[in-house]
Amino acid sequence: MIQQSIGAINYLSAAERRAIYARFVPPELSEQLGLSPQLRDATGADLLEVRGERGAPDVQVILRHQTGARDPVLYAHLADTVHGQVHVLLYIINDPASPRFDVDVMPDGRPTRFGTQLRNLPAEAGALTAGLAPGQVRRGLRVLPSAIQAFEAFVASLDQELFFVEPLYYHNAVHFERFGFAYQQGLQLMRRIAGGFGPKGDLTSRLDGSSPFRDPAAYRSIRLRSWAVHDGVLGDPFTGVLMYRRLGAPVTVDTAPSIPW
Repeated sequence: MIQQSIGAINYLSAAERRAIYARFVPPELSEQLGLSPQLRDATGADLLEVRGERGAPDVQVILRHQTGARDPVLYAHLADTVHGQVHVLLYIINDPASPRFDVDVMPDGRPTRFGTQLRNLPAEAGALTAGLAPGQVRRGLRVLPSAIQAFEAFVASLDQELFFVEPLYYHNAVHFERFGFAYQQGLQLMRRIAGGFGPKGDLTSRLDGSSPFRDPAAYRSIRLRSWAVHDGVLGDPFTGVLMYRRLGAPVTVDTAPSIPW
């Protein structure tokens, strides 16, 4: 019997749930990190953790490259929409061998929610200098095409035709655009940002070097634009953006044509 929602999967046994959620672990990720097909370490310890109450409409799926690792190599928080479709609230892939920047915690240990509620500015400045984007505690593994393909197969196995993602930052939305996602909400905001970072745009004029995140040349880079947006150059937080991808039917949306990473 096909389970058609996160809530339905969460009624299953722990073993059945694990088997279903393991479907969207990108094979390329496992290969890069030398993980076994069973996602267990040499002692047999399970590296894949599934957190979800019985029948709950959301789940957190956490994969570590080794037992006890501080950061997962893959973290996904999924939920059902009101219509039972898959909504990706957060999806992170980390390179465990790369340097860590504590953008997710304050020096006193308080969580920042990846800088959306509090900001650890020294850690963010370090991440910026190291070439990371807002919200990244470590460098990624550049497996997004494989991740999308695996996630599409997972969604198809639920007998669904599309899924939704909620980009937390500006650069996430641009990445998803470039992989065939369309906007359910937020296209007007993205176009406003594009115009604002034009040669005579109001956002470009605010790139005054008043903080490390407002490099005067930031309008030329998606990553640096994202840091400026994260730093408040819009005047408002980057919120209200919701995107979707229809399986096997990518669309062409490009709010930042010819702008490199």
